[in-house]
Amino acid sequence: MGVEMDPLLHAWSYFRRRKFQLCSDLCSQLLAKAPGDQAAWCLKIRALTEMVYVDEIDVDQEGIAEMMLDENAIAQVARPGTSLKLPGTSQGGGPSQAVRPLTQTGRPITGFVRPSTQGGRPGTMEQAIKTPRTAHTARPMTSASGRYVRLGTALFEYIFHHENDVKNAIDLAAYATQHAQFKDWWWKVQIGKCYYRLGLYREAETQFKSALKQQDMVDTILYLAKVYSRLDQPLTALNVFKQGLDRFSGEVSLLCGIARIYEEMNNISTAAEYYKDVLKQDNTHVEAIACIGSNHFYSDQPEIALRFYRRLLQMGVYNCQLFNNLGLCCFYAQQYDMILSSFERALSLAENEEETADVWYNLGHVAAGIGDTSLAFQCFKLALTNNNDHAEAYNNLAVLEMQKGRIEQVGDLQRSYMAAQMSEAAYPEHVDTQQLITQLRQHFARL
Repeated sequence: MGVEMDPLLHAWSYFRRRKFQLCSDLCSQLLAKAPGDQAAWCLKIRALTEMVYVDEIDVDQEGIAEMMLDENAIAQVARPGTSLKLPGTSQGGGPSQAVRPLTQTGRPITGFVRPSTQGGRPGTMEQAIKTPRTAHTARPMTSASGRYVRLGTALFEYIFHHENDVKNAIDLAAYATQHAQFKDWWWKVQIGKCYYRLGLYREAETQFKSALKQQDMVDTILYLAKVYSRLDQPLTALNVFKQGLDRFSGEVSLLCGIARIYEEMNNISTAAEYYKDVLKQDNTHVEAIACIGSNHFYSDQPEIALRFYRRLLQMGVYNCQLFNNLGLCCFYAQQYDMILSSFERALSLAENEEETADVWYNLGHVAAGIGDTSLAFQCFKLALTNNNDHAEAYNNLAVLEMQKGRIEQVGDLQRSYMAAQMSEAAYPEHVDTQQLITQLRQHFARL
């Protein structure tokens, strides 16, 4: 008969192997026998917290509640290069906005999906208010998530992340700070996190600055820069990051934060330089590799972009988006033997209908590029079958219909001409817009 493991050690083993539910159940059995066992309570709270843990630094989800209830006033006509909400035109010699697609907020689509810029928004106001954030992060464990020395700190993380009860969490943090005679920097950071979650950004700024005076930490710098980004003060956030680099030279998270802000301000070339600095410190940084690859692709360098995406494949990244990008790079780099196999793999790895629609849309582009308009027509139709709101597929179907001479199915030509003129005013060098205006003028001349 073998020797049985101590139940608490067994629960800790489950926790280390990320089997949090089993760990929680075993701790519950221990607490049923000994309700006052603080070690069991602490481990159970940690397990429940890790199930829904969010690294507040990386995940900045601006949902419907934040957008509709935001009372912070910003300048309506901000100076160019000083606002994230009005990023302006491309700066620093990067690819034109007419070439690089934008999000609904006007920011360029990045090579790496981030909740603060695209996707992942809650569907309703109630969901945005009630549902706790449940995304995880690829960042290594930091001081913000690694301090579970006492039951009180674990209890705060449980209330803040698992219960999403910010009011009680901030009350607990305030009592703990008072008990520590306002000398514990960690509790000040937690109060700042609560203020940030409540939308009290200036109060959060005060707490983070006070914590930095007591203890210089990378996480606190990242939180402070995040506050300034939400206040639409990107230049101040950049200064905070650069001051942090003076104290923590070569810190990857600070370099990546600078690159993200420059990318959101549409200063793509400067962002690419900082992403290259990130790779000098950490040559396996997925976000930096993806963003540099995306920048090369939209700068008409698909061969170089292909090298970066292949590097991601070698690192073990295996998803629909990567094979989708590989297929496009192979097409524009004229490596036709790999195109269809990449898109077939992307279709097999698609996790939802939106991803499937994007793959079919790109296949339609490939078909149009090789002159097979009937295949392109079918691909765009399949894209709309999977995602009925795919505006780009509707647009390209209209272009194909116009090329076939089915003008009655396209729409109002006068409105099309007005839209094309606005497009030309925004991006004068866009060749496709100029060709469309020429075709419309020739059509009007024949009327």
